[in-house]
Amino acid sequence: MKDAPELEIRIKPDPDNSTITIVDIGIGMTKQDLIESLGTIAQSGTAKFINALKDNKDALSDNNLIGQFGVGFYSAFLVAEKVIVSTKSPKSDRQFVWEGEADSSSYIIREESGEIRI
Repeated sequence: MKDAPELEIRIKPDPDNSTITIVDIGIGMTKQDLIESLGTIAQSGTAKFINALKDNKDALSDNNLIGQFGVGFYSAFLVAEKVIVSTKSPKSDRQFVWEGEADSSSYIIREESGEIRI
């Protein structure tokens, strides 16, 4: 991230194709990060949230819990039939694409060849 430009988020609606593209300049994810962060949040996020509440009786008023359990990411499926995440971590030479569909309990991760352009 030392040589990266300032962090930013861009939102690009495409009404003709009924898509919204959200691009951020962030830290990126490895394949393992995708599996652990996007692939298992739906199964483990609720349990982690409940455990955090048990461990911290003041958790309901603790803003540090916001955004830690995947609710924000998975809310994309409230408005989208399909979510695609293209990412490259500075820890890896490879970039990956995670794809999930709202009506499916599975997802795919594939290696992306070439540069991802949006």
